Amino acid sequence: MIHGLSFDIEEHFQVAAFDSVARRRHWESQESRVERNTHLILDLLAAQGLQATMFVLGWVAERHHGLVRRIVEDGHELASHGYAHELITGQRPQDFREDIRRAKNLLENISGTRIFGYRAPTFSITRESEWALPILVEEGYHYDSSIMPVMHDYYGIPGANPRINTIETHAGPIWEVPPSTYTWCGITIPIAGGGYFRLFPYRMLKPILQRVESKGQPLIMYLHPWELDPQQPRMRGSRLSQFRHYLNLEKVSSRLKALIQDFSFGPIRQLIPSLQAELTKVSSH
Repeated sequence: MIHGLSFDIEEHFQVAAFDSVARRRHWESQESRVERNTHLILDLLAAQGLQATMFVLGWVAERHHGLVRRIVEDGHELASHGYAHELITGQRPQDFREDIRRAKNLLENISGTRIFGYRAPTFSITRESEWALPILVEEGYHYDSSIMPVMHDYYGIPGANPRINTIETHAGPIWEVPPSTYTWCGITIPIAGGGYFRLFPYRMLKPILQRVESKGQPLIMYLHPWELDPQQPRMRGSRLSQFRHYLNLEKVSSRLKALIQDFSFGPIRQLIPSLQAELTKVSSH
């Protein structure tokens, strides 16, 4: 079975846990490490002959055209992470529309390829921000990968469909590709990546991933470039934010190598039937 492997391409200082208006003013003066870290990921995937989906932040793409072009040249799927890493729950619909339109146009102009997928910063499509889905349809996105079917202080829609599915909106249907979760004793826990990939020992996580696979359900995994960078500058924040962000960074590279050796992965677009038909039609012209 082919599973979906994805990376949210953003800087270490852009995470929601450390976000503030004051800090955003200093983004340009922060040490940029995203290009170096993403090249490490691309090198690792190239060594294994793997392709993945790269949800690139527009702010990053604007400053690193060469990185965007390498992603496409290496055969990966280029997708949108929005432009400014603003949580949807803190945006007005028009602001959101402008953000995702700007990101999509920027990525397509730099790469010369079409953008089909979107993932919200910090998975911030919730019950309160489901209005974002028809806007995605109207702006030309074919799928979203933002709805976590869990309860969390930043995100999540508890009880949402954990499988790849279509959601009907007043603007038309959109595919939803939820990051992987596992339900145990009635409790649904995220297992897809990020902090959870760092929290659980891989020897504990692997059999859980295998159980999901055994049910015929593709895994949808994700990581960030900064998670492979234990030497990144430390940001000030609450103890909880520090714990979530810096936990086990030194173990991520070896765990990622084990993951891609134990399971078969490809870009998310390969898992969406209607998108496969669209890509076949485009390539035949």
